[in-house]
Amino acid sequence: MPALQPIVMKSDGLQGEMTVKDTCRWKYKCCWSPVADANVPRCFFPRNWGYEASNGHTNTSTRFTAQLKRLPSPSLFGNDVATTLFTAEYQTSNRFHFKITDFNNIRYEVSHENINTINSIANATNLSYYMEVTDKPFSIRIMRTSNGRVLLDTSIGPLQFAQQYLQLSFRLPSANVYGLGEHVHQQYLHNMTWKTWPIFTRDATPTEGMINLYGAHTFFLCLEDASGSSFGVFLMNSNAMEVTLQPAPAITYRTIGGILDFYVFLGNTPEQVVQEYLELVGRPFLPSYWSLGFQLSRRDYGGINKLKEVVSRNRLAEIPYDVQYSDIDYMDGKKDFTVDEDAYSGLSDFVKELHDNGQKYLIIMNPGIAKDSSYEPYNNGSRKRVWIMGNSGSAVGEGYPGPTVFPDYSNPACTEWWIDQLVNFHNRLEFDGVWIEMNEVSSLHQASDQCESNTLNFPPFTPRVLDHLLFARTLCMDTEFQAGLHYDFHSLYGYSMARATDLALNNVFTDKRSFILSRSTFAGSGKFAAHWLGDNAATWDDLRWSIPSILEFNLFGIPMVGANICGYNNSVTEELCRRWMQLGAFYPLSRNHNGPGFRDQDPAAFGADSLLLNSSRHYLNIRYTLLPYLYTLFYRAHTRGDTVARPLVHEDFTVLLFTRFYQDSATWELHEQFLWGPGLLITPVLYEGVDEVKAYIPDATWYDYETGVAIPWRKQFVNMLLPGDKIGLHLRGGYIFPTQKPNTTTEASRRNPMGLIIALDYKREANGELYWDNGDSKDAVTGKQYILYDFSVTSNHLQAKILFNNYTDTHNLMFTDITILGMDKQPANFTILLNNVAVSSPSVVYSASTKVVTITDLQGLVLGQEFSIRWNLPVNDLEKFNCYPDDPTASEETCRQRGCLWEHTSTPGVPTCYYDTIPNYSASDIRYQDTGITADLSLLAAPELARAEESGWTAPMPPLPSRDVPPPTAAAAASDSLSAKISFLRLSVIYHTANMLQVKIYDPTNKRYEVPVPLNTPPQPDDDPENRLYDVRIQNNPFGIQIQRRNSSTVIWDSQLPGFTFNDMFISISTRLPSQYIYGFGETEHTAFRRDMNWNTWGMFARDEPPAYNKNSYGVHPYYMALEEDGSAHGVLLLNSNAMDVTLQPTPALTYRTTGGILDFYIVLGPTPELVTQQYTELIGRPAMIPYWALGFQLSRYGYQNDAEISSLYDAMVAAQIPYDVQHVDIDYMDRKLDFTLSASFQNLSLLIEQMKKNGMRFILILDPAISGNETQYLPFIRGQENDVFIKWPDTNDIVWGKVWPDLPNVNVDGSLDHETQVKLYKAYVAFPDFFRNSTAAWWKTEIEELYTNPREPEKSLKFDGLWIDMNEPSNFVNGSVWGCRNEMLNNPPYVPYLESRDRGLSSKSLCMESQQILPDGSPVQHYNVHSLYGWSQTRPTYEAVQKVIGQQGVVITRSTFPSSGRWGGHWLGDNRAAWDQLGNSIIGMMEFSLFGIPYTGADICGFFGDAEYEMCARWMQLGAFYPFSRNHNNIGSRRQDPVAWNSTFEMLSRKVLETRYTLLPYLYTLMHKAHIEGSTVVRPLLHEFTDEKTAWDIDRQFMLGPAILISPVLEPSTFEISAYFPKALWYDYSMETSNKSTGEWKILEAPLDHINLHIRGGYILPWQEPAMNTHSSRQNFMGLIVALDDNGKAEGQMFWDDGQSIVEMGFHHVGQAGLELLASNDPPTLASQSAGIRGMSNCSQPINNILEY
Repeated sequence: MPALQPIVMKSDGLQGEMTVKDTCRWKYKCCWSPVADANVPRCFFPRNWGYEASNGHTNTSTRFTAQLKRLPSPSLFGNDVATTLFTAEYQTSNRFHFKITDFNNIRYEVSHENINTINSIANATNLSYYMEVTDKPFSIRIMRTSNGRVLLDTSIGPLQFAQQYLQLSFRLPSANVYGLGEHVHQQYLHNMTWKTWPIFTRDATPTEGMINLYGAHTFFLCLEDASGSSFGVFLMNSNAMEVTLQPAPAITYRTIGGILDFYVFLGNTPEQVVQEYLELVGRPFLPSYWSLGFQLSRRDYGGINKLKEVVSRNRLAEIPYDVQYSDIDYMDGKKDFTVDEDAYSGLSDFVKELHDNGQKYLIIMNPGIAKDSSYEPYNNGSRKRVWIMGNSGSAVGEGYPGPTVFPDYSNPACTEWWIDQLVNFHNRLEFDGVWIEMNEVSSLHQASDQCESNTLNFPPFTPRVLDHLLFARTLCMDTEFQAGLHYDFHSLYGYSMARATDLALNNVFTDKRSFILSRSTFAGSGKFAAHWLGDNAATWDDLRWSIPSILEFNLFGIPMVGANICGYNNSVTEELCRRWMQLGAFYPLSRNHNGPGFRDQDPAAFGADSLLLNSSRHYLNIRYTLLPYLYTLFYRAHTRGDTVARPLVHEDFTVLLFTRFYQDSATWELHEQFLWGPGLLITPVLYEGVDEVKAYIPDATWYDYETGVAIPWRKQFVNMLLPGDKIGLHLRGGYIFPTQKPNTTTEASRRNPMGLIIALDYKREANGELYWDNGDSKDAVTGKQYILYDFSVTSNHLQAKILFNNYTDTHNLMFTDITILGMDKQPANFTILLNNVAVSSPSVVYSASTKVVTITDLQGLVLGQEFSIRWNLPVNDLEKFNCYPDDPTASEETCRQRGCLWEHTSTPGVPTCYYDTIPNYSASDIRYQDTGITADLSLLAAPELARAEESGWTAPMPPLPSRDVPPPTAAAAASDSLSAKISFLRLSVIYHTANMLQVKIYDPTNKRYEVPVPLNTPPQPDDDPENRLYDVRIQNNPFGIQIQRRNSSTVIWDSQLPGFTFNDMFISISTRLPSQYIYGFGETEHTAFRRDMNWNTWGMFARDEPPAYNKNSYGVHPYYMALEEDGSAHGVLLLNSNAMDVTLQPTPALTYRTTGGILDFYIVLGPTPELVTQQYTELIGRPAMIPYWALGFQLSRYGYQNDAEISSLYDAMVAAQIPYDVQHVDIDYMDRKLDFTLSASFQNLSLLIEQMKKNGMRFILILDPAISGNETQYLPFIRGQENDVFIKWPDTNDIVWGKVWPDLPNVNVDGSLDHETQVKLYKAYVAFPDFFRNSTAAWWKTEIEELYTNPREPEKSLKFDGLWIDMNEPSNFVNGSVWGCRNEMLNNPPYVPYLESRDRGLSSKSLCMESQQILPDGSPVQHYNVHSLYGWSQTRPTYEAVQKVIGQQGVVITRSTFPSSGRWGGHWLGDNRAAWDQLGNSIIGMMEFSLFGIPYTGADICGFFGDAEYEMCARWMQLGAFYPFSRNHNNIGSRRQDPVAWNSTFEMLSRKVLETRYTLLPYLYTLMHKAHIEGSTVVRPLLHEFTDEKTAWDIDRQFMLGPAILISPVLEPSTFEISAYFPKALWYDYSMETSNKSTGEWKILEAPLDHINLHIRGGYILPWQEPAMNTHSSRQNFMGLIVALDDNGKAEGQMFWDDGQSIVEMGFHHVGQAGLELLASNDPPTLASQSAGIRGMSNCSQPINNILEY
């Protein structure tokens, strides 16, 4: 509650403290609560004080009255009013009036001419407020109708109403309080911590502290919250008062007279509140155009000659300069209406010369009139009895001329006398305006003993006014005016003088506007006068404090306001004056004025070449250029009540969707920047010795005024560099600024051509207006003698429309120049229409770097005529980005309904419906730090929606997708057809290492799904920029992220492209690419290693889909590697597992589209391709180390009839002596295809495995994830249910049933039926394990352990060495579930990427997307999000189970993969076809999976589907012999294709090529180890080794094993020679033992059917080993080295060796491992090697000793 602050109770020690306490508690019966904070009152009111309503209420639709009776309580200051009358009026829908008066006695009330004429009564049904009344103690609450918010609540403190003490408190809804004056507040937003501000006009120097100054303004504005809703409160009371602000938040008014007469104004914005207030007290006058020019003044020029010198030197310096003042030194004896003819001889002639030069002259007038019988004005006034009266005649004070009397301007006779004096004086001296000072009223000396000791001069309560005396520096309070006592009228004196002066000047200037500058002001003074902030000082503090005061006077309705530029007191420094001239150039009232005895401070006084002079001239020229804009602002202030100098918090509409500046809390307390109207942001330097300012950039597009370039910041603080000659000026996008070529006076500049600066917003739109008249006609507005333009730019069309035109400018002005800022595309075909007739084409220059259009030499655009300009923005095909990817057949109408552009094209791939460059999001609060960048992204309104919001019109819903799926939430009403927009995003850029960064865009307010795949990012980001390979900049206008390679300046990523979208179920981002050379993205069968950039789209969503062109297959890898033009490489991973696609176009550019999650990019910068892969695998995890035996040849087939067939195959392979290490067994071994079972046909499989393993063989068994639920004693399912491992419907315990391979029990399957019928009749219901669950991983490992060691039937134990996991996309033979799906939106989202199942939805051949899985942390997640992670989630527990049960390295082969799957498994390329094209495609697939970090990969040799043909299979055996994962595998029903299934010739060529493979296994094993520890590739594209040869960038029909072996296979039928590329190196033919030095050339090679071309690269040493039937045997053979010397006779190599099967942990070498560094040189000719005790190692051996060229 408010404290009993008025009581002065000083405490002197303990006794004094007790006295204060006793007085509070016993004398006043108040509450006492001491607190440590001295500002917080200890003595405060009880709740039962005040008044109560009596005798009922009178309540009508327009009025409420209540008689109030004082409740019993001690009297504070005596003479309490026992009965008061409360009257409330609902005056307008936004204005509420209430007052409290003495019920029985008439009291003084402020007579206000404007208010007295208002008799409006609001419509009670349309009120924006309502009132609630509490009778006892009486209080009111004023509420906002729209939301019920309490705006004012008087119950916080008791009403006090005494003869000389009135108090009322209000609880406020927020602490955002502005206004109250006049004081030096130092900041615009009030400090609410128990601050008490006195209000009582006083001639006092503006300084810090709670001091009452010249004016009296009781109005405050309160911003309620971020909605912008605001209200204002005005107390119509002119008595001395104080206002206390407290942190409740609350405000207390205490005044010593009059009545409590309050007005409350409601607005939707702060600006509307000001408009409501000024409608009551009167809107500002429209200033003369010339008064907007620069003005010079000082006190005591030292005579006419010095004055002329100042004028002359500033003219010579070409300083724009309109007004010259004279202070009291021009007067004779400082008396009004006189001229010192000695010092200012010829002053009239000087004034005439000013006028001849187009300049104006203002004189000062003080109210104090010399009490001198020889002084005619005094005598005239005395005769008319115009003076303020004292106890014995005229009240006498002390003024500049000595003893003075003071006119009583409340007396009509005084006004007549004042008019006469000014008219007569103007006849002598032709001044153009009057500056009135000392009108507080001020008396230079007033001793306390000169005023009688009565309750007027010494009231019982004195507010905290300066000097604690009401009559200090003024007249006694008991002096009398015609309007009443000085006690009541004091603060109105300046107002009354300004009003009388206005009447006088209306007589002096009958047709023209004049100018009044008044020091003392009151509510409504702005109708007559401008105001300056008083006698400030030349200090940096005063410079800073000027801005809050200027903003406050705009609240008070006095927008023509400014401080004395460079300060009045003290001699100013050059730096301070320079900075002040920069700021003062943008004060509404721009006047340089200083006091006597101080240095000259006019701009030219600092020297012709001074920085100050040049800077001042520059910014004054800008001011004069923008005067048409400023003049228009004053017109709106005059006609509507707008502010001119505007705080940022007032701005009510920006380009953001549902966002205003006041929604940004950072703007609430800004007071070191301000706006001119809505469009010009002014950022001055306010501190000594600095050239960098912490500036706030509000949430809009802003252009640097001087360069026209859009700045990259918004909604954030930035360090703005402002050298000594600069001030920050920024134009707001969306506004049109009328301009005029400047001159040194406004009279001259008004003859110059006009122009427009069009600052486009993000929608490429802008609006503005121009008010124009003759600049000084008194009745220009009321007589409608003006032009009013409305300018707008929409849809590439500038329209200049005339809203009103009843004025013809005498200078035949024309618009000759137009500048357009923010034109993001080059415009063309400018057409200018004048009266709908095309006129001559202008000169148009477009700067692509600045995005500025400059139009000059415009002809015929006469001021006062309408005109328009149209232009086109042609879009090159390469810059078109598909805006309707969900429907390629979309019509032009539906395209444009989406807000997109349409252009028919016959070029394949080019979208007909494409995005405009109008962005969806803007970046704000961009923060650059040592470790990264953060920024906020805010959704922007679509142009149609933004315009609809401006007009209050609701935009219609955009069209729904073709499937007519309803939107998921109500938020979709503000979205397009691709689901609800996310309105606020966060951007995070993290510099993880010198070569790797992360770019993440996510919703910070609502947690969205993020991929739960752990990555190896450093615990702390890199904070050392020195070695960083990259630089990152966040772009705006439109938003984009730019990543640049530092050493080459190549931009490798630039997303400043159209179409960035972040909806709930559709996210899209495009980026420019540095070249056409892009590799990666999978898993999809590609026909070339380099991606085709010609408008190709690739879908990514795990699916059981055999490899085929442009079909999404088993795995998902949203990763690519790019080559830059100089050969540098980088890689980009999008960590997102939702269904997605990517479009590549020849721009070159790439577009990602995904259906959920977030955007989480990781970029690695190499700079070599191989380093890129190493860095990428360091991020996602290095590939698993595989056992040596897994590099042996492997056989498999779906369709083995029994174990005997496998046994026979093994015998045949041994008989043919074909190397062979691993036998796979497909689902044939299972009983009815149930996991973890054994078919009767394979009852001897356990024995077979045991026998074959004794001979060094290994076995790999297949497992599928689906578990049958139709069994009665099937332990895997039973235990799975017990452990809750299966995927279920959301928020239920019901399993999502599907069908896959398992058959129903007790049925005979008719294999002749079609697949769908078999599924329907014979397939069991299956459950899918949720491998994310911790319980599932444990269950899965248990089942695998029992497969290996069957505890119930040991004879069925299958001692496998590895597992092959299939169908783990997951694959389902029914779409979704056996009962269909339940959530249409998830299964058929608004956007379905370019997938094989696009027309069938995401659940095609898989699970329903609404299926619920549980992450390891226990959080639920939709299958919609994690579908593509299913195989990934299965691979790790499978790998861990294998290692656990076999106790060795083991191997897992998985069909479905995701980034980091390589940590636990290898991969085969799926169910390919027995066709020639599959050979070449397999090379591409392997190279891609090398990029993806899965080096252990290969295709099914000879093809899975279809019957293999002899030659093709032979060539494929040759190629497959160099797959890392070398397996021959095919389908049931197809012919056998294993090496012994053909003939002896086939056996021979198979044996030959496999023996070569086995010979080279030490080299291949070393490569696999390097991949494991370093992340190197094994199957390696040529471009990885020969990046400097651009030919290599496109080669994908050859490949390398590591850096040293080049493989050139035959890939086409009937081909016996091939064209092979040999990069620059020395190459050795592996079989011919010959060498060839290549300079980078193509060669024709012989390729007979039994031969594959292998070449060894010079400079490398390869370890080898004598081959054998399997690796168990070969590892016992002798070893050797192939030393292939380079041109310099040198070579080097490495070999890794261990036991080939022990578990290898990353970074650890176990016992028995060895690492060898191999070096060779022919100088001297010896081979250096290290022996590791490996049997059979020799320095050279046949047949390759000829390559050892020593």
